[in-house]
Amino acid sequence: MVNSDIVGFYRDRSVFITGATGFMGKVLVEKLLRCCPGVKTLYLLMRPKAGNDIRTRLEELISTKVFDNLRRDSPELLNKLVPIAGDMSLPSLGVSTSDIKMLSDNVSIVFHSAATVKFDEALKSAVEMNLKGTMRLIELVRKMDRLEALVHVSTAYANCDKDEIAEMIYPPPADPHKLMECVDWMDEELLKGITKKLIGKRPNTYTYTKALAEHLLMEECGGIPLAIVRPTIVTAAMKEPIPGWVDNLNGPTGLIAGAGKGLLRTLWCHTTMVADVIPVEFPINLMIAVAWHTATYKPNNIVVYNCASGYHNPLTWGEIERQGRVALLKYPMSDVLWYPSGSFKSNLTLHKIDVVLYHYLPAYFLDFLARMSGNPAMLVRLYDKAHRAMSCLNYFTTHEWRFISENPIQLLEKMSPEDRRVFYFDVRTIDWPSYIETYALGTRRFILKDDPSTLPAARRHMTRMFWIQQMSRVAVLLLFWRAVVSRSETARRVWNLAFTMLVSMMRRLSAGAGIGIAK
Repeated sequence: MVNSDIVGFYRDRSVFITGATGFMGKVLVEKLLRCCPGVKTLYLLMRPKAGNDIRTRLEELISTKVFDNLRRDSPELLNKLVPIAGDMSLPSLGVSTSDIKMLSDNVSIVFHSAATVKFDEALKSAVEMNLKGTMRLIELVRKMDRLEALVHVSTAYANCDKDEIAEMIYPPPADPHKLMECVDWMDEELLKGITKKLIGKRPNTYTYTKALAEHLLMEECGGIPLAIVRPTIVTAAMKEPIPGWVDNLNGPTGLIAGAGKGLLRTLWCHTTMVADVIPVEFPINLMIAVAWHTATYKPNNIVVYNCASGYHNPLTWGEIERQGRVALLKYPMSDVLWYPSGSFKSNLTLHKIDVVLYHYLPAYFLDFLARMSGNPAMLVRLYDKAHRAMSCLNYFTTHEWRFISENPIQLLEKMSPEDRRVFYFDVRTIDWPSYIETYALGTRRFILKDDPSTLPAARRHMTRMFWIQQMSRVAVLLLFWRAVVSRSETARRVWNLAFTMLVSMMRRLSAGAGIGIAK
């Protein structure tokens, strides 16, 4: 690529990546190989699991959809991937002595994105992965003689106990070292009992341990060229590696899939609040540029980059609801169970009423029919699982933050026009209606595995479900009115009067039409 400082920077350099098999990690690996083909080696920390060694896991990684273009156009670049057996929860990351020597002698850039992102993770597990894992990485990085940049992936919600989050490292909610010591000896049940008190105003152990990890890095990384990237809610790709690509049901993806299938009919959400979502390639491109900037300009302090859309290009939950409905009706999912016509509720009581009426009552009824016909009952269990997942999101759909995001814009100004084009992360350029349509199509294709060729059949089925919904509403109204009429003489008179007036009106209209034709 002509006139690309960033592509030139990565030429003949080796990179070490943690979290390479995660959602963001896959996009990072693919982008580096595709756009920085001169990179020497990408070392990927991988944990052997489920009877699969790291070579098998590497093959599984590069066989995913993200790498389709590379496998087709430049398969030789995949030979630059070198798996390193390890585990974030083990001393020295579980990396062998020989591999440590290899990394120490070769690695210039480190991207640390490995973390447990489960919002309901037990504190012990969250500390082990997000805090102790970071400490073990720091110990390894100290041995890297050629290190030029360490980019740590945090979260913009690490400091969600504040209304406005600046690009700085805040005082920690606790002493990270003391917490790590406590976790070592404290009983699991005792830890569980004090977790709520420890995390304070934060909603979960994920944001709590991420905040502690930032402070730990500030304390321990003296002399290490460190930068921190804090994405907000990372969502499907806008353009790269594939428009709409996503590989998990986290966050809004689960909402789109549930609503598209007609299963999700209500969500507790303040529609006027900003939903700070960010397409996955934006933080990835930012990370790649941040490593270049850190190594090239050598800042004297730790630079924090809030990768957020709301500060420059806000999108509300209400707009997601409206644009999402348009997209789901334009590109319906296959075999929807009900016509997608639910809504977001700002009122918690109304939301709970709708959960009973539109989720659980139909679920229990259909599960009863399934049992009667000898089929497994699944809907109630499905809704139980969905509501547990949604309860983890409630905090983020009913609160709003102002994420100051000036450092990414300042970094853009230091990049060449070619680098700004290839490694784009300017959130001001996102066209939200177009992106939400892409997001819905991506969820349809990559999560629900609906082939584009099924769209005509899906649209015909959606039309049928629309009329079934309308007839169901009429039937419910008639049943309700019948119940009222059978118990009230006044209601019966009103019904008879209304029916008589309706018949009379139709006769007049017919007569008027006949006169018009005669003339």
